[in-house]
Amino acid sequence: MDTETHIIVTHDVTNKGFDRDQLSPMAIAAKEALGCGKLHALADKGYYSGVEITACDKAGITVTMPRPETSGNRSQGMYVKADFKYDAARDVYVCPTGDALTYRYTREEDGLQVRRYWTNECQHCPVKSRCTTGTERRVTRWEYEHLVDEMRDRLRSAADPMTLRRSTVEHPFGTIKAWMGTTHFLMRRLKNVRTEMALNVLAYNIKRMVTLVGIKGLMAAIPA
Repeated sequence: MDTETHIIVTHDVTNKGFDRDQLSPMAIAAKEALGCGKLHALADKGYYSGVEITACDKAGITVTMPRPETSGNRSQGMYVKADFKYDAARDVYVCPTGDALTYRYTREEDGLQVRRYWTNECQHCPVKSRCTTGTERRVTRWEYEHLVDEMRDRLRSAADPMTLRRSTVEHPFGTIKAWMGTTHFLMRRLKNVRTEMALNVLAYNIKRMVTLVGIKGLMAAIPA
Protein backbone atom coordinates (compact mmCIF):
# COMPACT_ATOMS: atom_id res chain seq x y z
CA MET A 1 0.00 0.00 0.00
CA ASP A 2 1.17 3.50 -0.85
CA THR A 3 0.88 5.70 2.26
CA GLU A 4 -0.11 8.82 0.30
CA THR A 5 -2.77 7.54 -2.12
CA HIS A 6 -3.72 4.31 -0.31
CA ILE A 7 -3.44 2.49 -3.64
CA ILE A 8 -2.43 -1.18 -3.52
CA VAL A 9 0.97 -1.12 -5.22
CA THR A 10 1.62 -4.86 -5.36
CA HIS A 11 0.19 -8.04 -3.91
CA ASP A 12 0.59 -11.80 -3.93
CA VAL A 13 -1.14 -14.92 -2.68
CA THR A 14 0.85 -17.59 -0.89
CA ASN A 15 -0.09 -20.89 0.71
CA LYS A 16 2.59 -20.56 3.39
CA GLY A 17 1.28 -20.24 6.92
CA PHE A 18 3.70 -17.46 7.93
CA ASP A 19 5.03 -14.15 6.55
CA ARG A 20 8.72 -14.37 7.50
CA ASP A 21 9.84 -15.11 3.92
CA GLN A 22 7.64 -12.48 2.28
CA LEU A 23 9.25 -9.19 3.31
CA SER A 24 11.94 -8.71 0.65
CA PRO A 25 9.93 -10.19 -2.28
CA MET A 26 7.00 -7.85 -1.59
CA ALA A 27 9.13 -4.81 -0.80
CA ILE A 28 11.26 -5.28 -3.92
CA ALA A 29 8.14 -5.80 -6.05
CA ALA A 30 6.67 -2.57 -4.65
CA LYS A 31 9.90 -0.70 -5.34
CA GLU A 32 9.92 -1.90 -8.94
CA ALA A 33 6.23 -1.07 -9.42
CA LEU A 34 6.76 2.47 -8.14
CA GLY A 35 9.97 2.90 -10.12
CA CYS A 36 11.67 4.63 -7.21
CA GLY A 37 15.32 4.53 -6.23
CA LYS A 38 14.65 4.15 -2.51
CA LEU A 39 11.72 2.84 -0.50
CA HIS A 40 10.71 2.85 3.17
CA ALA A 41 8.71 -0.30 3.91
CA LEU A 42 6.57 -0.65 7.05
CA ALA A 43 5.54 -4.12 8.20
CA ASP A 44 4.24 -5.85 11.31
CA LYS A 45 6.39 -8.15 13.43
CA GLY A 46 5.12 -11.27 11.66
CA TYR A 47 7.48 -10.34 8.80
CA TYR A 48 10.55 -10.10 11.03
CA SER A 49 13.53 -11.99 9.65
CA GLY A 50 17.19 -11.07 9.76
CA VAL A 51 17.80 -12.55 6.31
CA GLU A 52 14.89 -10.59 4.82
CA ILE A 53 15.91 -7.31 6.48
CA THR A 54 19.40 -7.73 5.03
CA ALA A 55 18.01 -8.48 1.56
CA CYS A 56 15.91 -5.31 1.70
CA ASP A 57 18.89 -3.21 2.78
CA LYS A 58 20.96 -4.52 -0.14
CA ALA A 59 18.09 -3.61 -2.47
CA GLY A 60 18.03 -0.01 -1.20
CA ILE A 61 14.92 -0.51 0.93
CA THR A 62 14.67 0.83 4.49
CA VAL A 63 12.54 -1.41 6.69
CA THR A 64 10.74 -0.54 9.91
CA MET A 65 8.93 -3.13 12.02
CA PRO A 66 8.78 -4.22 15.67
CA ARG A 67 11.09 -7.00 16.79
CA PRO A 68 9.09 -9.88 18.27
CA GLU A 69 10.04 -11.15 21.70
CA THR A 70 10.47 -14.89 21.40
CA SER A 71 11.38 -15.30 25.04
CA GLY A 72 9.00 -15.15 27.98
CA ASN A 73 11.69 -13.72 30.27
CA ARG A 74 10.23 -10.21 30.41
CA SER A 75 6.90 -11.48 31.71
CA GLN A 76 8.82 -13.33 34.42
CA GLY A 77 10.60 -10.15 35.52
CA MET A 78 13.91 -11.13 33.95
CA TYR A 79 16.18 -9.05 31.73
CA VAL A 80 15.93 -9.43 27.96
CA LYS A 81 18.39 -8.50 25.23
CA ALA A 82 16.77 -5.08 24.76
CA ASP A 83 17.94 -4.19 28.30
CA PHE A 84 21.57 -4.50 27.17
CA LYS A 85 22.80 -1.35 25.39
CA TYR A 86 25.37 -1.68 22.63
CA ASP A 87 28.32 0.75 22.72
CA ALA A 88 29.61 0.85 19.13
CA ALA A 89 32.70 2.90 20.01
CA ARG A 90 33.95 0.24 22.43
CA ASP A 91 32.25 -2.73 20.74
CA VAL A 92 30.73 -3.88 24.03
CA TYR A 93 27.27 -4.45 25.47
CA VAL A 94 26.50 -2.66 28.73
CA CYS A 95 24.27 -4.66 31.05
CA PRO A 96 21.57 -3.13 33.33
CA THR A 97 24.05 -2.94 36.23
CA GLY A 98 26.68 -1.13 34.14
CA ASP A 99 29.14 -3.97 33.50
CA ALA A 100 30.59 -4.33 29.99
CA LEU A 101 30.11 -7.57 28.06
CA THR A 102 33.15 -7.83 25.78
CA TYR A 103 33.49 -9.52 22.39
CA ARG A 104 34.66 -13.14 22.55
CA TYR A 105 34.27 -14.85 19.17
CA THR A 106 32.27 -15.00 15.92
CA ARG A 107 30.36 -17.98 14.58
CA GLU A 108 27.82 -18.70 11.83
CA GLU A 109 24.22 -19.45 12.77
CA ASP A 110 21.50 -20.07 10.15
CA GLY A 111 23.70 -18.48 7.51
CA LEU A 112 24.33 -15.34 9.56
CA GLN A 113 27.61 -14.23 11.15
CA VAL A 114 26.98 -13.57 14.84
CA ARG A 115 29.34 -12.20 17.49
CA ARG A 116 29.27 -13.39 21.11
CA TYR A 117 29.69 -11.10 24.12
CA TRP A 118 29.89 -11.84 27.85
CA THR A 119 31.65 -10.92 31.08
CA ASN A 120 32.92 -13.01 33.96
CA GLU A 121 31.53 -10.47 36.44
CA CYS A 122 28.12 -12.19 36.23
CA GLN A 123 29.23 -14.72 38.85
CA HIS A 124 29.42 -11.93 41.45
CA CYS A 125 26.40 -9.90 40.27
CA PRO A 126 23.69 -9.30 42.91
CA VAL A 127 20.90 -9.48 40.28
CA LYS A 128 22.22 -12.54 38.43
CA SER A 129 19.00 -14.45 39.20
CA ARG A 130 17.08 -11.89 37.10
CA CYS A 131 19.46 -12.30 34.18
CA THR A 132 20.59 -15.88 33.62
CA THR A 133 20.62 -19.35 35.12
CA GLY A 134 24.00 -20.09 33.51
CA THR A 135 27.50 -19.15 34.55
CA GLU A 136 27.30 -15.86 32.65
CA ARG A 137 24.84 -13.98 30.46
CA ARG A 138 25.80 -14.17 26.80
CA VAL A 139 24.56 -11.72 24.20
CA THR A 140 24.76 -12.26 20.45
CA ARG A 141 25.01 -9.60 17.76
CA TRP A 142 24.67 -10.45 14.08
CA GLU A 143 26.63 -8.61 11.40
CA TYR A 144 23.68 -6.42 10.36
CA GLU A 145 22.37 -5.73 13.86
CA HIS A 146 22.82 -2.01 13.24
CA LEU A 147 19.78 -2.21 10.94
CA VAL A 148 17.73 -3.48 13.89
CA ASP A 149 19.07 -0.66 16.09
CA GLU A 150 18.04 1.89 13.45
CA MET A 151 14.58 0.32 13.23
CA ARG A 152 14.18 0.60 16.99
CA ASP A 153 15.11 4.29 16.87
CA ARG A 154 12.53 4.95 14.15
CA LEU A 155 9.85 3.13 16.15
CA ARG A 156 10.58 5.38 19.13
CA SER A 157 10.42 8.58 17.05
CA ALA A 158 7.52 11.04 17.03
CA ALA A 159 6.59 9.89 13.50
CA ASP A 160 5.00 6.72 14.96
CA PRO A 161 5.43 4.56 11.82
CA MET A 162 3.35 1.63 13.09
CA THR A 163 0.27 3.82 13.49
CA LEU A 164 0.83 4.95 9.91
CA ARG A 165 1.08 1.31 8.82
CA ARG A 166 -2.17 0.35 10.54
CA SER A 167 -4.08 3.32 9.12
CA THR A 168 -2.75 2.55 5.63
CA VAL A 169 -3.02 -1.19 5.13
CA GLU A 170 -5.71 -2.44 7.51
CA HIS A 171 -8.62 -0.61 5.83
CA PRO A 172 -8.21 -2.07 2.31
CA PHE A 173 -7.51 -5.50 3.77
CA GLY A 174 -10.75 -5.37 5.76
CA THR A 175 -12.68 -3.87 2.83
CA ILE A 176 -11.69 -6.64 0.42
CA LYS A 177 -12.47 -9.32 3.01
CA ALA A 178 -15.93 -7.76 3.45
CA TRP A 179 -16.49 -7.81 -0.32
CA MET A 180 -15.51 -11.47 -0.53
CA GLY A 181 -17.87 -12.48 2.26
CA THR A 182 -17.62 -15.42 4.61
CA THR A 183 -16.65 -17.85 1.85
CA HIS A 184 -13.60 -15.73 0.91
CA PHE A 185 -12.02 -17.25 -2.21
CA LEU A 186 -14.39 -19.01 -4.59
CA MET A 187 -11.62 -20.48 -6.73
CA ARG A 188 -9.35 -23.41 -5.98
CA ARG A 189 -5.65 -24.00 -6.74
CA LEU A 190 -3.06 -21.30 -6.21
CA LYS A 191 -3.00 -20.00 -9.80
CA ASN A 192 -6.76 -19.48 -9.87
CA VAL A 193 -6.86 -17.93 -6.41
CA ARG A 194 -4.17 -15.47 -7.44
CA THR A 195 -6.30 -14.44 -10.41
CA GLU A 196 -9.34 -13.96 -8.19
CA MET A 197 -7.33 -11.87 -5.76
CA ALA A 198 -5.90 -9.76 -8.60
CA LEU A 199 -9.44 -8.91 -9.74
CA ASN A 200 -10.40 -7.86 -6.20
CA VAL A 201 -7.30 -5.67 -5.95
CA LEU A 202 -8.05 -4.13 -9.36
CA ALA A 203 -11.61 -3.35 -8.26
CA TYR A 204 -10.36 -1.75 -5.06
CA ASN A 205 -7.81 0.39 -6.89
CA ILE A 206 -10.40 1.53 -9.45
CA LYS A 207 -12.78 2.61 -6.69
CA ARG A 208 -9.91 4.36 -4.93
CA MET A 209 -8.90 6.23 -8.10
CA VAL A 210 -12.50 7.33 -8.67
CA THR A 211 -12.42 8.80 -5.17
CA LEU A 212 -9.11 10.55 -5.82
CA VAL A 213 -9.56 11.94 -9.36
CA GLY A 214 -13.18 11.18 -10.31
CA ILE A 215 -14.49 9.05 -13.16
CA LYS A 216 -13.56 11.59 -15.86
CA GLY A 217 -10.04 11.89 -14.48
CA LEU A 218 -9.65 8.11 -14.40
CA MET A 219 -10.97 7.70 -17.96
CA ALA A 220 -8.56 10.38 -19.15
CA ALA A 221 -5.60 8.66 -17.43
CA ILE A 222 -6.32 5.15 -18.71
CA PRO A 223 -5.18 5.73 -22.35
CA ALA A 224 -1.94 7.22 -21.06
